[in-house]
Amino acid sequence: MQPVTLNGGMRMNSWFDILSLEAGSPEDEPGIKKATETVHQIIDEEVKSGIPSERIILGGFSQGGALALHSALHYPQPLGGVLAFSCWLPLHHNYLSGNLSSVQNKTVPVLQCHGDSDPLIPHKWGQMTADILSKFMPRTTFKTYRGLAHSSCKEEMDDAKAFINNVFNKEDGGERRAGN
Repeated sequence: MQPVTLNGGMRMNSWFDILSLEAGSPEDEPGIKKATETVHQIIDEEVKSGIPSERIILGGFSQGGALALHSALHYPQPLGGVLAFSCWLPLHHNYLSGNLSSVQNKTVPVLQCHGDSDPLIPHKWGQMTADILSKFMPRTTFKTYRGLAHSSCKEEMDDAKAFINNVFNKEDGGERRAGN
């Protein structure tokens, strides 16, 4: 829970402050970096408990999807994949500048999903994110869902399930065991 500028400063569940939803507006870079560190600590704890980082898929919706993308790109160990729903790429100007020296996980598979009727995070932001990612992440897939607002749908969840199964089936050599 923290104050969110976009919401008139009211406290709400939020990974970082959202200053505006206008293209080109300033972003809460310190807050994004702090939230990324939190996600990295969560991953580190899972790895310490015995889960290989390659078996971890980061995912999220809206701000959570944005953070999943950013966190994956800056995590120092290989991850299994990223699911990003109805989101954008935080601090995208850093990636547009061509300075990708701090970017990790460039080969991680990404499934990015976005409704074409999203009034909160416009579809064009999702498409812009996919365009940026595809320049240095060859395993990026962007899917559009016709008529979907800032929400999810069965088709999107089916695509997410197939993505997860594909990531882990390839890793397991096609053999799946219950509980994995």
